Order: sequence, then C-alpha cells, then structure tokens
Amino acid sequence: MEQIIYDRMAELDTKHWWYRARRDILHTLIKRRINPPAKAKLLEIGCGTGHNLLMLRSFGSVDAIELHAEARAIASTRLGHAVVDARLPELNGISRNHYDLVAALDVVEHVEDDVAALRAMAACLVPGGCILVTVPAFAWMWSGHDVANHHFRRYTQKTLRKAVEDAGLRVEFMGWFNAILFPLAALNRIAARIMGKAGSADTLPPAPVNWLFGSLFALEKHLIGRLPMTPGVSIAAIIVPGDPA
Repeated sequence: MEQIIYDRMAELDTKHWWYRARRDILHTLIKRRINPPAKAKLLEIGCGTGHNLLMLRSFGSVDAIELHAEARAIASTRLGHAVVDARLPELNGISRNHYDLVAALDVVEHVEDDVAALRAMAACLVPGGCILVTVPAFAWMWSGHDVANHHFRRYTQKTLRKAVEDAGLRVEFMGWFNAILFPLAALNRIAARIMGKAGSADTLPPAPVNWLFGSLFALEKHLIGRLPMTPGVSIAAIIVPGDPA
C-alpha cells in the first residue's frame, strides 16, 4: 500500500466510523460463529497499525504480522511485543499447526496468489482451527482507493468461495457486511467514475456524520452471522480445513 494509506490509518484508526464499527462487528462475528477456546492462540496477518489487536486479544494471546515498517512499529507498541515481518504465501518464521484462529482482515486482495495465501494460513492452524477473512466486494466498485491500496482484485461471494475451494479448504460461513451503507457507497463510486475522479480519500467526516455512519454500520453486529444480509461493500468468511462439501 502507498505511504499515505498508512499515515491515514495511524491518524484515524481510533476515531473514524469505519474502523470503530468494523471492530465491533468482527468481535461479534468471532464470538457468535467461531467462539475460540479459552486461552486461544490467534494470528493476525497484515495488522497495519494494530487497530484490531486489542479486540482480538479479548479472545486469547495474539501474534501479528505487518510488512510496513512504520505501521509495524506502531502495532508492536500496541501489542506489547514484536510484530513480525513475514510475507504471504511463504510466512517464513511463522509457526505451523499452532493457531486456533488466523485473521486476514482486508488482506487477501493484496496478494497476487490468493489460493496459495489461503493454503499457507491453513497450515498455521491447529486441528479445529479456522481462518477469518474479510475482502472488498464487487469489481465494478473498483476505484482509486483500490489502486492506492495495491489491490489485485475485489470479490464476489462466488469468486471468494472458488479461491477457498481451490485451496482445498471449506467455507463454514460467508456473508456480506457494510450492507446498510452500501447504496450510498455505490452511488459515491459511480458518481466519482462519471466525474472522472480518482476515488475516495479516507478523511474524518464532520462529527455528526461520523457518529451517524458509525451508528448505522454498527447495527450490523446484531445481524451478522445470524441473519442473511443484503449485498455490502465487504464480504466476511470463516474458512476451515477440509474438502468442500
């Protein structure tokens, strides 16, 4: 990703509606659909500035990986021990058969060989462990944001499921999220394309808007993993080893 993405992440990850509500939703999804064992061992791949680490640590002990040196330093301070530099799909230096949960939250789209990346994550799991991934949805939503983030692709549920199955793994759960605000996001992307703009800039909106968007997005924690949701900006999936059914 470009340096400006990490700069904005460091500035906004405790304040911006998207980061805050997303953490609540993912915490609920993990608790509701994964329910890791007591004293679980978790690994977050591509943790950025570490804005999810405290949430993940509520489920057990956490290790983390981040390639960007400055973000890795911030994340290490937050985590209280070193975040390591290990690239997918090799994951050099990362223990195999060790983790109850591997989380790759908006990461797989950054990896050219997503199938190999998923296989590598699965190799890090203990028996009964699982992978949690989130990815951006819909190729037609492609914008300057994807370019700046060095994305290789956006997904549909069908294409994500195919990558999982090609890796010899099985989807245990898959669902949309950031669905409530999806119509607004879609209109914004379409308008930007018509007007010839590069795409969205991640900035902190005025306080009332930040509160409103955060409150609307956070409502999804009551739905995700419980009820089917309409298409959204993102897809979440829980993936387990084993042949597809």
